Amino acid sequence: ANRITKRYAKTTALDEVSFTIQAGESVALWGENGAGKTTAIRCLLGVQGFEGDLTIDGISVRQAGKSARARIGYVPQEAKFYDLSIIETVRFYAKLKKVSTTHIMPVLEQVQLIQHHQKRVSMLSGGMKQRLALAVALLADPPILVLDEPTANLDVGAQRDFIRTIKTLNQAGKTVVFSSHRLDEVLVLASRVLVLAGGKL
Repeated sequence: ANRITKRYAKTTALDEVSFTIQAGESVALWGENGAGKTTAIRCLLGVQGFEGDLTIDGISVRQAGKSARARIGYVPQEAKFYDLSIIETVRFYAKLKKVSTTHIMPVLEQVQLIQHHQKRVSMLSGGMKQRLALAVALLADPPILVLDEPTANLDVGAQRDFIRTIKTLNQAGKTVVFSSHRLDEVLVLASRVLVLAGGKL
């Protein structure tokens, strides 16, 4: 990221923010609400305009957003799903992502949902829904995981389990970029912290 700037009317959400994240790192975006964390993530995903240069794996986000996004598995703060079963949900996203259905069971195994694969989404706890969102993010085996406050709505037990899963994925070689305002989460998961305050790094 080179001098990323994003303005909304008179508010500057990101002010010339520059950073480099190496493959295999686990990096936290840390800061209070309104510090610019989610805006930074939206820029990474190429879903909003910005000034400056942003490249992912050598691909320009501005010039080739779709190709850059294909390198990323994204987990939002709270994922919304249709009320299908877990297996039907993952099948649906596998089709959308043009991924072979042979990937489905290994991914559900990875996120510890295999024994629940027939459960309907409406029956799932918050922690299980986040695991499902992670399964969807992992389907195409992207090298980078981007997570926006992924445990904000989880109880302590579900939070601990989810962090453990992300740590295992990072140790297996995934690059992890996540926003958080929970110090315990950052201490366990991040090898480095980028602190945002008022849109500045």
